Amino acid sequence: MTASQAILAVDPGRKKCGLAVLGVEDGRVLAHLVVPVSGLVSAVTALRERHPFALAAVGDRTGSAEVQAALASGIPSLTFRTVREADTTLEARRLYFADHPPRGWRRLIPRSMQLPQEAYDDYSAIALGRRFLGGGGAREG
Repeated sequence: MTASQAILAVDPGRKKCGLAVLGVEDGRVLAHLVVPVSGLVSAVTALRERHPFALAAVGDRTGSAEVQAALASGIPSLTFRTVREADTTLEARRLYFADHPPRGWRRLIPRSMQLPQEAYDDYSAIALGRRFLGGGGAREG
């Protein structure tokens, strides 16, 4: 896969970030993880070695400017686009539960009333990346 065939999506935060690499053609998730901000540049560098990308779609809310500055400093060849984050948390929750359906007594509770038992910022990054690829909410960053 070449750099033009994949993008990095980043759900920025002050303490942790969600990362996802998506195929440009179909939005297929190639990799996703949650990393502490302190390990952001090394995690993105490792992802880039496995799935080359030249573009990062970064959410526009908490920690966005700081995350973009850290990545620009650590990986100068990376290009950025800012993506509107509104409502991605709900989409992330839906994506998370599609991959990790509730078990036991939790299946009886509507998913809309549940929260994942672990950090799911990576699923927010997936939602941001798909929003970017679909043309919704992206702007020059």
